[in-house]
Amino acid sequence: MSLTLPMEGGHGGSIRKGCDPLAQTQRSKLQHRRARINQQINKEMRMRAGAENLFRATTNNKVKETVALELSFVNSNLQLLKEELEELNSNMEAYQTDSEAVNVPMIPLGLKETKDVDFTLSVQDFICEHYGEDSSLYDKEIKELMELRQAMRTPSRNQAGLELLMEYYNQLYYLDQRFFSPHKNLGVQFHWYDSLTGVPSSQRALAFEKGSVLFNIGALYTQIGARQDRSEAAGVDRAIDAFQRAAGAFNYLKENFSNAPSLDMSSPSLCMLVRLMIAQVQECVFERVTLTTQDTTNFTSQLHLAQEAARVSDVYLLVQQTMTQPLMKDYVPFSWASMVQVKSEHFRALSHYYTAVALCDYMTSAEEEEEEEEQEGDEHQQQHEEEAEKAFLQLYVSTPAAPSLSQVLQDPEKRQKLGKAHLRRAVITHEEAMRVHSLCKILRKMDILQDVLSLTHKRSLDKYSELDREDDFDETAEPPEIQSQTDQKPDITPPDFSKIQVSDIFQRLGPLSVFCARARWGPERVICLQRREGGLGLTLRGDSPVLVAGVVPGGCAAEAGLREGDYIVAVDAQDCKWAKHSEVVHMLKSCGDRGAELSVVTLHSHDTQVERRAIMLSHCSDKENSRQHLLGGAKGQSSASLLNWHRKKKREGSAVTKRLGSTFSLSFGSIRDAEAMY
Repeated sequence: MSLTLPMEGGHGGSIRKGCDPLAQTQRSKLQHRRARINQQINKEMRMRAGAENLFRATTNNKVKETVALELSFVNSNLQLLKEELEELNSNMEAYQTDSEAVNVPMIPLGLKETKDVDFTLSVQDFICEHYGEDSSLYDKEIKELMELRQAMRTPSRNQAGLELLMEYYNQLYYLDQRFFSPHKNLGVQFHWYDSLTGVPSSQRALAFEKGSVLFNIGALYTQIGARQDRSEAAGVDRAIDAFQRAAGAFNYLKENFSNAPSLDMSSPSLCMLVRLMIAQVQECVFERVTLTTQDTTNFTSQLHLAQEAARVSDVYLLVQQTMTQPLMKDYVPFSWASMVQVKSEHFRALSHYYTAVALCDYMTSAEEEEEEEEQEGDEHQQQHEEEAEKAFLQLYVSTPAAPSLSQVLQDPEKRQKLGKAHLRRAVITHEEAMRVHSLCKILRKMDILQDVLSLTHKRSLDKYSELDREDDFDETAEPPEIQSQTDQKPDITPPDFSKIQVSDIFQRLGPLSVFCARARWGPERVICLQRREGGLGLTLRGDSPVLVAGVVPGGCAAEAGLREGDYIVAVDAQDCKWAKHSEVVHMLKSCGDRGAELSVVTLHSHDTQVERRAIMLSHCSDKENSRQHLLGGAKGQSSASLLNWHRKKKREGSAVTKRLGSTFSLSFGSIRDAEAMY
């Protein structure tokens, strides 16, 4: 992941804001209820933990009986709370479109809830101890960080909300670099609740915070996808894009983070969510085909719709199998599992219905042409029949032994018989979808879903009644299995964080190449330089910060205590951590005979990784490019101390620098210009 970074200029606050937490929208009321239930679950779980400890510790039988009774009461409360939370998580209607069009509802995810985090004391202490600066000077930055985190807890359900979450995610990279040292824990606890069960988890690892924000990015995309008006092609395309990006966020989380403390971010759960999003994309593709097919009565068009519907059924069947895995079976809301099964049956029924209509309508049109005895267009009719036969031969998973499909297509009676078999299967499968739907209390409340299932079932039943004659005593055979096929396979679109510009809130601490949590340097030293006839006797190189590349033995700088490898952080009390080479030179030259007071720091040689990177970056010609180079490995970097949950490490390309005594060998491409002596 590469971040789009700011120029050197001053830092401004985030322009992105969260929703008003007091706004009484249907979605916000849902989130408030979720937050309240999460807190109650947290309280009950603490009570249960205390009771269990007491039960194990006591030897008094009366106490044991009392505690056992209390435990059963707490467990009963927990079960009721979890059922209430499941009902909220299954409240799909709050996230659906307001359009009056009759579309099958999609499954969105609610956002993970989190507690407030107060960075103030921890960051202040770190600034004092690690950077040796007055922490009160950074009160504004600390406040801005906390306001950004507070805002991202209530993102709006649109692009602005996504950008807010991505901005905070990108800002966490800087926070990691500035304050999360491998040698010391910052001491900030991050509390997040499981998206589906409300079970709380807390860790000091920043990776847990980053992973939770990334999960919410995916969840917000699901809500944006679910709210699109899919009665028009443009709305379907927006829904496809949103669900593909949701799949990308969950997949990115699965591949880059491991050992999650909460079940919603575990590998099996994320795998299930990715497959669910892919299935919803495939459903949208089918809807777009139905909207854009110009001639729905055309034989090949009907077969195309049948195969697209079969594809949707197959991918939902795969999701259903994933949801029934041991770890997921008791975790996934029953309404989700029911909805997925309903959709698998529903689209399987549609595939048989469209196949039946194609066969029946093709028969009718052929008979009409024979009756009208039109002579013109024979060539066109022949081409049409060839296309129809080709499409029909590719319709089934396996070709029936007898009669051949070519014979079926030419024989009106055989076509009607096969069409009737498909219709019978369609009616039976529609009824199975309705049966599964009726078993779930939450789905029964969804009027739109009820309408869709009833309409499609009635349509198949009416068509079957037309063909079912009283004098037809032939037993209806089982139709062949329809081969699933699609024009558009779903893509998994990973999150593109580079589009969101972020400024390092704490950039006044200095360039990250030197002033980061992983760097170790000695205390700041003040050097008083007095210019002599031979000059100051030092060699400067690079910028932001400027490096003392060499000191002339016996010269002014050497006698004052300046050493090779020192970084100049201030000249005459004027901060120059971000100053360019030319600006520092100008300060030194303008000091005149009175001399100059330099504040310098020295990186400890034991942290060679940071030192090499800092030296190399001090030569890069362009500040923006050099900072991007530094962050180019952000995709694989994280805090070194990640406790029980961590990002999966990825090897970075080794730097081209090599330590040779007290000097460095640099590639020519990284050197800006020759070092200058003053």
